[in-house]
Amino acid sequence: MGVPAFFRWLSRKYPSIIVNCVEEKPKECNGVKIPVDASKPNPNDVEFDNLYLDMNGIIHPCTHPEDKPAPKNEDEMMVAIFEYIDRLFNIVRPRRLLYMAIDGVAPRAKMNQQRSRRFRASKEGMEAAVEKQRVREEILAKGGFLPPEEIKERFDSNCITPGTEFMDNLAKCLRYYIADRLNNDPGWKNLTVILSDASAPGEGEHKIMDYIRRQRAQPNHDPNTHHCLCGADADLIMLGLATHEPNFTIIREEFKPNKPKPCGLCNQFGHEVKDCEGLPREKKGKHDELADSLPCAEGEFIFLRLNVLREYLERELTMASLPFTFDVERSIDDWVFMCFFVGNDFLPHLPSLEIREGAIDRLVNIYKNVVHKTGGYLTESGYVNLQRVQMIMLAVGEVEDSIFKKRKDDEDSFRRRQKEKRKRMKRDQPAFSPGGILTPHALGSRNSPGSQVASNPRQAAYEMRMQNNSSPSVSPNTSFTSDGSPSPIGGIKRKAEDSDSEPEPEDNVRLWEAGWKQRYYKNKFDVDAADEKFRRKVVQSYVEGLCWVLRYYYQGCASWKWYYPFHYAPFASDFEGIADMPSDFEKGTKPFKPLEQLMGVFPAASGNFLPPSWRKLMSDPDSSIIDFYPEDFAIDLNGKKYAWQGVALLPFVDERRLRAALEEVYPDLTPEETKRNSLGGDVLFVGKHHPLHDFILELYQTGSTEPVDVPPELCHGIQGKFSLDEEAVLPDRIVCSPVPMLRDLTQNTAISINFKDPQFAEDYIFKAVMLPGARKPAPVLKPSDWEKSSNGRQWKPQLGFNRDRRPVHLDQAAFRTLGHVMPRGSGAGVYGNPAPPPATYQGNLYRPLLRGQAQIPKLMSNMRPQDSWRGPPPLFQQQRFDRGVGAEPLLPWNRMLQTQNAAFQPNQYQMLAGPGGYPPRRDDRGGRQGYPREGRKYPLPPPSGRYSWN
Repeated sequence: MGVPAFFRWLSRKYPSIIVNCVEEKPKECNGVKIPVDASKPNPNDVEFDNLYLDMNGIIHPCTHPEDKPAPKNEDEMMVAIFEYIDRLFNIVRPRRLLYMAIDGVAPRAKMNQQRSRRFRASKEGMEAAVEKQRVREEILAKGGFLPPEEIKERFDSNCITPGTEFMDNLAKCLRYYIADRLNNDPGWKNLTVILSDASAPGEGEHKIMDYIRRQRAQPNHDPNTHHCLCGADADLIMLGLATHEPNFTIIREEFKPNKPKPCGLCNQFGHEVKDCEGLPREKKGKHDELADSLPCAEGEFIFLRLNVLREYLERELTMASLPFTFDVERSIDDWVFMCFFVGNDFLPHLPSLEIREGAIDRLVNIYKNVVHKTGGYLTESGYVNLQRVQMIMLAVGEVEDSIFKKRKDDEDSFRRRQKEKRKRMKRDQPAFSPGGILTPHALGSRNSPGSQVASNPRQAAYEMRMQNNSSPSVSPNTSFTSDGSPSPIGGIKRKAEDSDSEPEPEDNVRLWEAGWKQRYYKNKFDVDAADEKFRRKVVQSYVEGLCWVLRYYYQGCASWKWYYPFHYAPFASDFEGIADMPSDFEKGTKPFKPLEQLMGVFPAASGNFLPPSWRKLMSDPDSSIIDFYPEDFAIDLNGKKYAWQGVALLPFVDERRLRAALEEVYPDLTPEETKRNSLGGDVLFVGKHHPLHDFILELYQTGSTEPVDVPPELCHGIQGKFSLDEEAVLPDRIVCSPVPMLRDLTQNTAISINFKDPQFAEDYIFKAVMLPGARKPAPVLKPSDWEKSSNGRQWKPQLGFNRDRRPVHLDQAAFRTLGHVMPRGSGAGVYGNPAPPPATYQGNLYRPLLRGQAQIPKLMSNMRPQDSWRGPPPLFQQQRFDRGVGAEPLLPWNRMLQTQNAAFQPNQYQMLAGPGGYPPRRDDRGGRQGYPREGRKYPLPPPSGRYSWN
């Protein structure tokens, strides 16, 4: 399922699920950066208990961003990741748990998609480099201007895969980051932090869901926990609904398509490499002060409220006169299952179901019409009733032919409108465009370097009269074409033979014509449609995939070895007789090891991340598995327009052949590579104020070798097993910084220990129900929210979770006061933005800002300055913000000793001055120390770069 397509459809159909985040920004006072105090109440009018970070959605934009300059080296990447997590933490402000999950080794079904992505990225990168060099040579040959080619090593994003040195170093950096924040940030004071790095098998979001499922099955779980999950993948919405937790919110960056990107040759905006003309860069600003700035702002975050989506779905899926009792939880599970037919990470979507054509709405309507015949729901706790699914699919199959014909009609209509639009635009343009000194220029740009001034107006006028002669004279005012030959000053007449149509990809299947099924199987599978046995095999594999995916979302990985062995899906009309198909999976399967996965998903171009002898298997012609690594491969557009939408026809990896080839090179691994190739687990961190701190410290002091149960009364009901960590963060031990420009933690008080989730029998079924004691949030939707349009007004997302939040407003007296208090500046806006006087405004006395609003201090406040750094009382003392009105009995983990009132000292937090809030590392003489370690020698970045190290 395409992330942009699904999110666009969801936000348009159910707009009230989206809420804009209120984000409090760090402030500067007298040149000192004051961090946000996350221990204060959340400005979004809601308090979250747990924050889960799908880290791969953070790692990728921080290491190779699309809309900002890329970090110069690996250390800058780590600092960018720290800053991104800080920003998310300050928005959400979790009070109980922070869970950070990095993608580990994925199931085989996911590895096929990873393999396709990485081979595509490698191929596109090489093709882009060749095209870039070709265009550069052409432009320079014509006398164009291009900046000197910057020689730098290209960052290969394929290194963001379990088993690489980059991922191993990232885990070390995150351990340091967590320890630093537990020591120095008051918002982390009572927080439990769990880090699941790339050594722990499983995708990040599914490791998070597995944790939630296993905690929900414990007797001490709080059913009213408010969860917040960060990630941009569409499947997070499905996973959040599958938990059946009443309070579940997703935070993600606001999706803004078509962000401007600079040209890879001239670094200017407005065109791509293929359209670059090698023109000099225009001056930006009076003194070119905007030369290095990008025309884009920092990305903003939005909340997706799944409790509101549940309200929408409950109303949409409610059916009257059912032969069975209506259950909204079961109907939501069926809705999640039907979305899998439109596409997911493990199966190709059915040919007749496209999300942009309203496929989900079509499935829901068929579901509501057929449910009276099915006699029940399609799914139950992640298990599929194939007999009922068959009825839904055959109902879709009955209209497949009309779907394909309508798709063709819509495409033809769209092309016709586009052609008419191009003709209309050409008709409105003048057929004759003046050139030379008569070329139109924007106001104020007559004196720009590209403009021409007539040195001899009389001669220029003569040349204009003679422009139709066979050999016009060349003068200083004559314009030139791109190849250097003189062109008529009057301009170039548009060619009449210009084509109005774009070449369309060849379509041999022609689904809109009779015989489409025969052509489909012949072209895509190279078999005759009459081969009933083969069609049955394709359908059975797809049905197995549907059962596997739903089990994966609701119960965990049913089999690490299973995968769909075809590049294309069958038709809905082929789903006849699926009720008798088996849907069991092999038990006791194990995931690949990290280096084995690298061999399964990497192209030969990324072999530098593997040991030399392993790398040789990818490129040696005599290798027994050389066919797994083709240098080139076909991409089937499959009815799409762009290559990235097509199907990469890569050979599937044979697991038995791969393991047999690796047995010969396993002895070549070094001890460090052997360690990176092993599977690990989760690590739990707490600070000195947490009730678990002394309990964990005692385990280390006694040297316990057996796993110990986690006491839930000390950890907000969390249960599992503790075991000692050989590389633990321990109190009074220095935590060395893996990032050279950041200081070591010499006075550490945090502690870490290995953590394992509660274990269950392999055949245990996690019930997909709302737990007893769970209270549904108050309804959010109003009758007007169900209308398609609100009286013609465009819908706008609200700011924060409080619908009645009033925007900040100043009357005339307040503006007069501002005129006296704040000096007028010549910068942006009417008033400048100086730091507040330190003696008057201390602490965080600013109101949360609306989007685009200037910072305005709260002029009247009765807050005492000495209270500005003191956070809220510990969680077990304070009244919950989102639990409704009235007394609430304390749960066992809230009955704690009230001995944790020690507040953080202001000087501990205010002394931070390095990047991302870290103090700079200093040597023994008190001076600034650069990069002292061997093996990672980077030059110090310039002081005016993206990060200010000095």
